[in-house]
Amino acid sequence: MAAPAGSKESGTSLGRSFCKLCLLIFIVFTSLFLVCLIRALTFENREIDYKPCKVTDEDYIRADGKVVDRLVHSLRFKTVSTSKHEYNRDELLKFQFFLKREFPTVHNSSLVKHEVVNGYSLLYELPGTNPELKPYLLAAHLDVVPASDEGWEHPPFDGVITEDGHLYGRGTLDNKDGVLGILEALEFHLKRGFKPKRTLFVALGHDEEVGGDDGAAHMAQMLKDRGIQLEFVIDEGMPILSAGLPMIDKPVAIIGAAEKGYVTLEFKVEVPGGHSSMPPPETSIGILSKALARLEASPHPDLFGYGPEAAMMEHMAPHMSFLGKFVMTNLWLFGPLVSRALASKPATNGQVRTTTAITVFNSGIKDNVLPPVATAYVNHRIHPAQSIQDVIDYDKAVINDERVQIKLSRSVMNREPSPISPTGPEDFGYQIIRSSVKQVFPDAVTVPGILMGNTDTKHYLDLTKSVYRFLPAVLVPEDSKRIHGFNERIAVQNFEQIINFFYHLILNADQEKLQVLHSHTEEL
Repeated sequence: MAAPAGSKESGTSLGRSFCKLCLLIFIVFTSLFLVCLIRALTFENREIDYKPCKVTDEDYIRADGKVVDRLVHSLRFKTVSTSKHEYNRDELLKFQFFLKREFPTVHNSSLVKHEVVNGYSLLYELPGTNPELKPYLLAAHLDVVPASDEGWEHPPFDGVITEDGHLYGRGTLDNKDGVLGILEALEFHLKRGFKPKRTLFVALGHDEEVGGDDGAAHMAQMLKDRGIQLEFVIDEGMPILSAGLPMIDKPVAIIGAAEKGYVTLEFKVEVPGGHSSMPPPETSIGILSKALARLEASPHPDLFGYGPEAAMMEHMAPHMSFLGKFVMTNLWLFGPLVSRALASKPATNGQVRTTTAITVFNSGIKDNVLPPVATAYVNHRIHPAQSIQDVIDYDKAVINDERVQIKLSRSVMNREPSPISPTGPEDFGYQIIRSSVKQVFPDAVTVPGILMGNTDTKHYLDLTKSVYRFLPAVLVPEDSKRIHGFNERIAVQNFEQIINFFYHLILNADQEKLQVLHSHTEEL
């Protein structure tokens, strides 16, 4: 029996509608693909090529025997900080004397003002000839974290150079390489008759590893009391990664434009105690355990794009494989996908959110006694888009249990995250650092990033909005574990590059505005 005419027309109409829908979907996806493709093909390469320095340049600083020996001997001073206000004062004084002896031009030149601050920190000033130019500050620190011989291939305070050209010792990366690198560059400049137009400060703190309250904090307050505002600050920070980043085969120099905050919260439950033969439905341990389980199951929100992490990806994009470029130049579309990929690994999760780590749990005294109190400590590393109060409010909302008391731990140095420093094409400090990197590490891609740890820069935030954290040393991923860990080391060639980086930074910063940078002499 033939189908009714109306049924045929209805089927034809549905077929046409389906075809139109498919066509519309095809047009939308094709349009999206074309937009993404055009962006990938036309995305601006933000790297600028500068004439790199060469070992044959007249002003290239070689890490010859004397230069290396100075770093070796600096490692033998056990300038260890153990806790707030607790550091090896005798070793710091010996280190001071060593620096004064080994860098005579820096310490005896009439051009340099030298102060010992609060007994152990060192503040240098090279007044510029143009008072209209805002000064800048190079920071590093004299102290190191503790280390015992166990677990090291070479004793941590012996300063041993191996046949493959690596120098082992506590402080080779954190941060005597910075101290000696700055002073070597400054000594070289002064011997060549350098007189800066822009005033330069060098601040060497003595207790950075335990918060910097006795060192950098005092130097920052001195500068503030003198009415000094800085153009920019550069301190220790993120390195140049030679490998380990996906879809890019170039070294990546990560300039820390922000520093994560740090807070440890105390979680406490108090209930009546008693005998284990008559337990309540929930004990203090059970209540707190459930609360902490909820906390781990509900990580802090994804904040990709609210800090420098998106800009980091976009800066790397032109140097990636085509797939990487296609994705990273279209973060407006693929941002959630990139963020999820970063969040999936502990090493990169901290780039996109405030992290949560339950580090201490205390309760109970005997197997047959109900504990009246259970206490835990949770450490958060705070994303720059959040505050300590934001973190507390989020934790309370997730736990949603009034029996769980939450308060700041008073036994640690809780700190808000730093403001995000500017990294645009017109931002003087950032661009001066970038250009100096390119002159010494011409193959490196320079990108902004978030520093997971904390530095003395927190004390200088009132003096400038442009605060950067950077370690001009090339590291492979496994080298990062050596900082504060076993077998800390640096390649001698890397130390040579650090010195030349600071040499160029001082020259490049000595201009009134961003323009043509210091160029090298031709090869000899």
